[in-house]
Parts: sequence; structure tokens; C-alpha cells
Amino acid sequence: MDVFVGIDVSKDRLDVHVRPGGEAFAVARDGKGLEELVGRLVELAPQLVALEATGGFETIAAAALAGAGLPLVVINPAQVRHFAQAVGKRAKTDPIDAAVIAHFAETVKPEPRPVPDEEARLLAELVARRRQIIEMLVAERQRERRAHSPRVRKSLLRHIKALEKELSEVDTDIDMLVRGSPAWREKEDLLASVPGIGKTLARTLLAELPELGQMDRRRIASLAGLAPFTRQSGRWKGQSMIAGGRPAVRSALFMGALVASRCNPVLKAFHQRLLAAGKPKMRALIAVARKLLTILNAIIRDQRAWQNA
Repeated sequence: MDVFVGIDVSKDRLDVHVRPGGEAFAVARDGKGLEELVGRLVELAPQLVALEATGGFETIAAAALAGAGLPLVVINPAQVRHFAQAVGKRAKTDPIDAAVIAHFAETVKPEPRPVPDEEARLLAELVARRRQIIEMLVAERQRERRAHSPRVRKSLLRHIKALEKELSEVDTDIDMLVRGSPAWREKEDLLASVPGIGKTLARTLLAELPELGQMDRRRIASLAGLAPFTRQSGRWKGQSMIAGGRPAVRSALFMGALVASRCNPVLKAFHQRLLAAGKPKMRALIAVARKLLTILNAIIRDQRAWQNA
């Protein structure tokens, strides 16, 4: 009998539920508790252990479980919430959440994914920090343009200068980390071989989409939030839409598509064909982003640089 485990992670403890047996217990979220948890789960030999992403609290537990060789997946809280609504679980406590997560794992059977190592987590944090600094820079520059008081403008310009310096230092840290790793350096060079793909997009994909090259085009598009889904009921049929996925990846690919639709010969021609066929500009650009992701996925999968032919 296949065993599925759901774990609800909070600041101080881990609530655990086992299906189909219904066993439930809790352990402290510390070294002793994690040791007890790993020991009990190793004995159960589950097919899958699912944790809900909880603002970083799940990281230590995930590392401990993955280190013990247990099949692990960290799932999106939105997926669990929608699943709970679908099965009529409206009450919410930590034990109930653990039971819902276990039920989700048993029903959906998401594929286990390897936990990022320390360097991968550092790269993801640095890339996220770079994005935050840019957002602050954009906001401060807008405020500086609107400011009338010389004192306020001077304050804003000081902050902008400090943020620009910090951005430069973060870029240097990212560059040293990526170029210092033979595996990442090779992947970055492969991605950057595609006309229109710069370092920022390549490194965002390295950090935020480590599954690149390991999935088929439909699944990787879904993971990035670029897979269209149909809205239909009876005779009514709405336009296909994209949603979900990883917002940072989707945004980066969208910007990459803007550049590639102008300077990449294959994607430029594809974009022009869509526009000539009457596709709205935004839908055409989304299609370019999806095709760009498919190309990048194949390049990493096949370990072959871009070829114009």
C-alpha cells in the first residue's frame, strides 16, 4: 500500500498526517524534532512527502527530509487552498492542514523535486534581492521626478545613489557565483547563445527555474505560468488565458520576448506571422515568450547552443 505524508509547517512545530492510515502526530521544529520525524518517516517508507511552502519555515525541514533520501515535494499554498475548497475542507487548524496536504499528495501525486543546495538557494536569494533593488530604484526615481522640494530631491538622490551601488555589488556577487560554478557557467553560456537572451534572463532562469531542460514543453510552460488554459462552458467559449506559475520567471521571459521579437531571426519571423494573421499584440508576445521558453528548454536538455539554421 502506497503511503503519502502531509506536513504543515509552522514557526515552532511540524504537524504530520499519514494517508491512507490516518496516523497524525506533531514534532518540534528543531534538531530533536526533525530527527524524530525523519526516523518515523523512514520506517513508513512513503511514496511521497509533501510540505507546504510557508515563508521559509519549511526550508530546514525540507533539507532534513531530502538528506534522508525521502521523496519530497514542496507545494504551493494556493494549490492546497484550492484543493481544500474543492473537497469541502473549510475548517483550518494545523492538524487539518496537514491532513489536507496529505490528501492532496495522494490525489494529485506531484512529482518529487530535489531540494536546492546551499549555492542554489544563495543564487535564488541574490536574484530576488536584485529584483527588489530594481523595484525600489524605479519607485525612488519616480518620486524624484515628482518632488518639488530641493531637500526632498536631495534625499531621494542620495538613496538612489546608494541603491545603484548596492545593485552593482549584488550583480558582482551573482557574476562570481555563476561564473565560479562550471555547471552554471555552461548553462548560462548555452542560454546566452540565443539572440536576445542576456545575463539577467539567463540567471533568473538558473535561479528560479532549475527544472529547465528536465521537463517537456507543456509542463515547463505551465511551471512558468505561460501555458494557456481554455475557459468553456456549454456553447460558450472564452479566450484562453495564462495564470499561475512563477511570476518572476514569467516577467523575465516576457521581457526576453520583447527583445527577441526584434533581434532573434526565428522569433522575429514568428512574431510577425502572428501579427499578420490578426493576433492581438499582447497574445502574440505571450506566444513568443512561450516559444522562447520551449527553445531554451530544448537547448539545456540537449546541451546544444543556438544555431540559426
